[in-house]
Amino acid sequence: SRLDGLNVYLVGGAVRDRLLRLPVKDRDWVVVGTTPDDMLARGFRQVGADFPVFLHPETQEEYALARTERKTGHGYQGFSFDTATDVTLEDDLLRRDLTINAIAEDLDGNLIDPYGGASDLDERRLRHVSPAFAEDPLRVLRVARFATRFSALDFTIETDTMQLMTDIVASGEMAHLAGERVWSEMSRALMTPSPSVFFRVLRATGALAALLPELDALFGVPQPPQWHPEIDTGLHTLLVIDQAAAMSDALPVRFAALVHDLGKALTPTEKLPSHHGHEDAGVAPIEAVCERLRVPNACQRLAVMVARHHTNCHRVFELKSSTLLKKLKAMNGFRNPEQVNHFTVACEADARGRTGLEHRDYPQAAYFRGALAAARAVRNADIAATGVTGKAFGEALDRARLAAIKAYRAEYRSQTST
Repeated sequence: SRLDGLNVYLVGGAVRDRLLRLPVKDRDWVVVGTTPDDMLARGFRQVGADFPVFLHPETQEEYALARTERKTGHGYQGFSFDTATDVTLEDDLLRRDLTINAIAEDLDGNLIDPYGGASDLDERRLRHVSPAFAEDPLRVLRVARFATRFSALDFTIETDTMQLMTDIVASGEMAHLAGERVWSEMSRALMTPSPSVFFRVLRATGALAALLPELDALFGVPQPPQWHPEIDTGLHTLLVIDQAAAMSDALPVRFAALVHDLGKALTPTEKLPSHHGHEDAGVAPIEAVCERLRVPNACQRLAVMVARHHTNCHRVFELKSSTLLKKLKAMNGFRNPEQVNHFTVACEADARGRTGLEHRDYPQAAYFRGALAAARAVRNADIAATGVTGKAFGEALDRARLAAIKAYRAEYRSQTST
């Protein structure tokens, strides 16, 4: 076989997840005591110019040469690597972030665990392997993400590790992280069942203020207690993203939930706890976050829509039919109804992300979707068949859609009043 005579070990997530009895997705291997030329001669294909990682020709799994690294600059990229043949497995494991990710397994299934990762798994502890942890600012986000991913298993971050994370933030290193790296970790955290854990950890270390000042600014901003028993806008936001996670697997919905109230941080102090106009005020900070973190367009589009229109969804029963039609057109609902569905889910998450109101009914979502469906049932061909063209066509289409919404509203009222 291509592995004959090689010192090969399974490492990282595959070992950790098997020990936690979780499904193993990707398997990563470390090869000790060999050279790039030897790997190439065995038919492996090299990827990654920075340090030697090779793809197995049949399984396509990654085999990396054991390496040590030394910090040479700022941020995630500022490292030089040594993959000499005398680098040991223990050396390689020592440069990893957490002990639970620094366990290896040989081909016979024996664990090599020099830093106590297995007992940390048992104790549900997230603990750094060595002081070198502090050299990579991305690790602050990675640990926050592991805390989030494993929150249902009651994992907690070791006090010393939390202190190191706080020190990294205080050193100013977070400023050297590329926006894409931040988004990569944050979007993965948003796709877990309890995304709020990620943002709580970031806030506790100071990283939220460094990376997402627009979100951090919401903490301590009051809202009217009759609508928001939790009062604090930051706490409300954390409740909303967990509601969104329970209701939707779509990343744009979860991101929109996260940033829907950014405008409330901009409310003048003398107007608090009221937030009149926070909807439009939220658009600029959302666009700033999206530009900085290179957030995908679909996420940005929905986030802006939810910020701008969520109170319209909450008050949809009070809107005139003509206003509702105007909103549906502004939200591009006739071309992209799926986006409006996502919008109503994010609005429902907002309505439920309030202390004591987690299970409230939110008939507005179904009503909003129903009104759109009724208006979309008007067929352009039927309007065209009447012979109108140009500007008159658009006006006739609007009249027919408005009539459809009014009929839907009357039908809805007669059903709900009985």
